[in-house]
Formats: sequence, C-alpha cells, structure tokens
Amino acid sequence: MSLIRTPGRRRPHSGRAFLLSAVTVASILTASGCSVSDSGKATGSGGGYVTGPSGVTTVAKANRVVAPKIDGETIEGKALDISALKGKVVVLNIWGSWCGPCRLEAPYFAKVSKELEAAGQPVAFVGINTRDNTKQAASAFEQTNGITYPSLYDPDGKLMLRFPKGTLNPQAIPSTIVLDKDGKIAARTLAAIKDNTLHEMIDPLLAEQ
Repeated sequence: MSLIRTPGRRRPHSGRAFLLSAVTVASILTASGCSVSDSGKATGSGGGYVTGPSGVTTVAKANRVVAPKIDGETIEGKALDISALKGKVVVLNIWGSWCGPCRLEAPYFAKVSKELEAAGQPVAFVGINTRDNTKQAASAFEQTNGITYPSLYDPDGKLMLRFPKGTLNPQAIPSTIVLDKDGKIAARTLAAIKDNTLHEMIDPLLAEQ
C-alpha cells in the first residue's frame, strides 16, 4: 500500500520543480557578472523597440503592452500589488544581495528615488528581490545601501517569469523595467545603471500627457 501512495504524494511538486528548473537555467546564464545582454534586440507582437547607446530599450507609446500582475509579500512582510500604483511611473528593479552589479547600482537607486520623492514627482520605486534564501540578507542589503522603497520577496524568481516572452521582460539580474502611468511596459535595461540612466528612463515618461 505505501509503495503505491508515495509516488502519488510527490506528483503535485512536479510543476514547481519544472518552474525552479527554468529559474536555475536563468541563474546559470546570469552567474557570470549577474547579467546578460540581448544585443538590443527585442521581438514580439508589441514591436516598436528602440535601444539607445546607453543600453536602454524603449517602446513607442502606441505599442506598449500592459505589465503582468506583479504582487506578493515584501521583505518587511507587507502585501504589495503594483496595480495599485497606476497613475505613477513605476520603476521595477530586479536584484539580489549576492549580485555584485546590484551592489554597484543600489546607491544610485536610493539617491534618485529619494530625490524624486522630495520633488513630489509621481514616481514609485519597487524592488523585486530574487534568489536570496533569507529575508534577513535582503533586508541587510537595503539598510546598507539606504534603500527606503519596498521590495517584493521573490526567492524562486516566479515574478520574473510572469512577464511574457517577446516583451521587454527581465532577462538578467540586475534588470530594470519602467512602467508608464497607465501601467504599461515602457523601458528596460539589462545591466547595472547609474543615476543619469535612471533619469533617461524616467523623465520622458513623467513628461507624457
């Protein structure tokens, strides 16, 4: 009897194992320097992608697609759903405390987020912390770098997989994706960035009517 039941109990985990395998592959691809490049190419039904010399890929307003549902629990244990931020430009930064390039760019994210908040600009920063085994490591990273905005805790990388292929989806760690005020994907970069590049991604969206 027990020999028959044991496999049955394990089957529900097969879907999760497949998902984690996909994330593991992504981990291998990004292990060297934590980032990869798609050579500025992006294809799909949206179209209209343009990559500038700074490595930022943007999409024309008419061709943007709505971002997937990104929600969950933050590092601090609070519920967060980015759909509640519609009406603001939303900056999504995918990071991990173990990632060297993430540590390099973190102070710039802290700086720009505080500057824009002080200026009363309609911008919301949200981190997506991935592949950190504990919230403590992620929280320590935020404290060290002066990050005050929330980060969703996504140790298995499931939130990254919600972005449809062929869109400006995250393909590296770090990745930064910026949504326009209508909640549509407007810009992406697949490498660590500084404050000037952040403004390059955010400022045109703030000026849109």
